[in-house]
Amino acid sequence: MSTLLLAADTAGYTLPTTWRALTKTGYFLGLSGTIGGLVTYATTVRPTLRRTPDTDDASLLRHRSSVWFAWSGVVLLVAGYFQLAARVARNGRGMPFGHALAPRPIWQFLRAPADDGTWIAQGTLFLVQNLVLLATAILLMTLFTRAARRRVDPVALTALPLALAVTLIGAVPATVPLKADEVLDLVLTQTHIISGTVWLGGLALLSVLAGARRRLSPDAGLLWADLWRRFSLVAMICVAAVVVSGLWMSWKHVGAVSQLWTTGYGLALLVKINLVLGMVTAGAFNQFWLMPRMAQARRTGENASLLHLTLRHFPKVVWGEVALGLAVLVVVPFLSGSARKEAGGAPAEPSAGVYTAGLALALALAVSLYATARASDALSRRTPTPDPA
Repeated sequence: MSTLLLAADTAGYTLPTTWRALTKTGYFLGLSGTIGGLVTYATTVRPTLRRTPDTDDASLLRHRSSVWFAWSGVVLLVAGYFQLAARVARNGRGMPFGHALAPRPIWQFLRAPADDGTWIAQGTLFLVQNLVLLATAILLMTLFTRAARRRVDPVALTALPLALAVTLIGAVPATVPLKADEVLDLVLTQTHIISGTVWLGGLALLSVLAGARRRLSPDAGLLWADLWRRFSLVAMICVAAVVVSGLWMSWKHVGAVSQLWTTGYGLALLVKINLVLGMVTAGAFNQFWLMPRMAQARRTGENASLLHLTLRHFPKVVWGEVALGLAVLVVVPFLSGSARKEAGGAPAEPSAGVYTAGLALALALAVSLYATARASDALSRRTPTPDPA
């Protein structure tokens, strides 16, 4: 945080107001809980639980998932309201944030006519976005009731596309993009947001579910080994998407490596990069050390060791990743403006060479992740049986 405060002294950079920082961080926290939790449930939790649908372990995890979704609906609703008020406060000449919380200025903002040259009013887009957000939150909050919790699967699968629509609708431009890099900006920014929220929200959901370990059966290690295995694939895809989209956005806003420590935007980005690298390092530890030992214990029938690895060792590392991810959300509001502008440089100009280099990096990253998965699999066949103690 001291690095971010140092950014305040950087020429051309303005620290966000407290209300702006809190509302933006809260909004992404709400998206992480809903999008990340729902995607993880659909791709990881639900397929695993369907293999043993009638066990007490599956029932407990399904119940805890429904409670997570119900509260994530509450967080999304509150965070979405404050985020909308923040937009109103920043609109036009601006107004005090406290005044922007009132219904009247919010309604005036949402019903403002379209500007010249736009195909739709910006307020109309935000109106649609927040109506979808409201529907998503209400649907998830029905899981507070016992009747809805018995149908958590259809509720979660219905809420998933709605939650994704919340961020996608908000990214729709009021003017039609005319350049390829403008379209690419929109696509990769949403890729960055969705993959980041899935990564963080998925880690948080599984960590909370693992907190029920004292109420799980001695055979729960088999179930959790499958959960961690499935999510490791989801996490690797998210890491790839975050890196590729992050590189593009960094190139757009940072013109030279030295701008990472000579501009306010660059300092904030440097903090974020280090936090993300910490998350990747923790993930690599899971992939190369814990996952192989879990696979070995599973093959040899060491259930006690498997339970210890999946519900004690693994969640400890994952909670560390969650803490780093939350720190990333705190840093996000400080990424305002552009290091290129602060340094007085020219805007980024995409070219065929830039696109080719980006494609090559994406392919190289895909190959490296495939090699990572194969290496982890190879280690699982060679690692000796772990000591459950």
